[in-house]
Amino acid sequence: MFRILSRDVARLTSPFVTRNGSGKLWKNLVWPCYTSTTNLASSSGRQWSKNWIIGKGNKIASFSTSTVNVSSTQKIVGYWLLGCSGMVFGAVILGGVTRLTESGLSMVTWRLVGEKLPRTAEEWEAEFTRYKQYPEFKIKNREITLEEFKWIWWMEYGHRMWGRAIGAIFFIPAVVFWSRGWLKTGMKKRILAFGTLIGLQGLMGWYMVKSGLEDRFHGESDVPRVSQYRLASHLGLAFVLYTLFLWSALDHLLPAQKLSESVPKAARQFRMLAHTCKGMVFLTALSGAFVAGLDAGLVYNSFPKMADRWIPEDIMAFDPQWKNFSENPTTVQFNHRILGTGTLALISGMWFLSRKTKLPPRAYTAATAVAIMGWMQVALGITTLLTYVPVSIAASHQSGSLILLSLAVWLTHEIKFMKRLPK
Repeated sequence: MFRILSRDVARLTSPFVTRNGSGKLWKNLVWPCYTSTTNLASSSGRQWSKNWIIGKGNKIASFSTSTVNVSSTQKIVGYWLLGCSGMVFGAVILGGVTRLTESGLSMVTWRLVGEKLPRTAEEWEAEFTRYKQYPEFKIKNREITLEEFKWIWWMEYGHRMWGRAIGAIFFIPAVVFWSRGWLKTGMKKRILAFGTLIGLQGLMGWYMVKSGLEDRFHGESDVPRVSQYRLASHLGLAFVLYTLFLWSALDHLLPAQKLSESVPKAARQFRMLAHTCKGMVFLTALSGAFVAGLDAGLVYNSFPKMADRWIPEDIMAFDPQWKNFSENPTTVQFNHRILGTGTLALISGMWFLSRKTKLPPRAYTAATAVAIMGWMQVALGITTLLTYVPVSIAASHQSGSLILLSLAVWLTHEIKFMKRLPK
């Protein structure tokens, strides 16, 4: 049965929805109107719809947010997906700290089921002896003590076990929800994709670590480290998995607001710009993996210039020249700076455009949040550079990239129905 709440009809028909003294409608006014229906088939028993009447200039647009029977079972699935995205977020941060503390090469073996935890002094000595056979100890850490080795070993162990915990937290509930029929057909396909990505992520993690254990560091200036290509692939997979988890969680817990009337073409253009900003945030974060992999944050610690030059002299020092973009620390840092400032400019332009475009109400909040976090992230990046990459600030900068990406995902999720608007 359909009914309109009387108190919201009063709001809708209030004197404020009138023309002002100049004969124009009031600008930027928003009036919510709630409706509800009873649905006995739903476990929650009720479906709510929230209509927004927005006045802007001389025009009025109507927006509708419909909660399509967000039952208790769908909420459980949504919170589970949100928890999985949170676990991936934690894995990215823990992985960044592991990289910054140079702990990633301390464990020289990998087992799918689980690592054997050294418990006795003899077992720790055996683990330390295995570590001594690899390049990091021979070239860089010859003076490391057993106690110092234990510290970096525990860092890497924690990161690996966190990854395995993600697998358990995902797969066990997935089997339960699938068997009980709580997953729709489209969601089942996503679950299969999520499981595949988690498996690939684990394999890529070991493939990355293995590159730092190989006997390939023979130059005088060579430092044992993982391949920056594999590091970027590992981080990129994590970001993709995180955004897919988050998007699916939003589908279940915070459905996007549907538009009941057409809006100007500018709204469609805004949607394209928002997606471009999201892509640029992802690309900039990926370039940060190359900066981390090459320790490129330590070569030019000044801003905005690089050693009193806008373009450093050694930016194309490698031959062939294409290698500079992924193997020259100077070029990699320069590219990261350009991508960061370019992304910030796009985000700022997106925010200004949002002020002049009719959007669903929550989209305005999301656009503002993206803009604020974009400026904070650039400030963190500059601080990281000027302070010679301390662990705490650098980890905050990496966390900031994922927070910024999260907000960009939220924004594009809020406006996802705009693609159906007429040109």
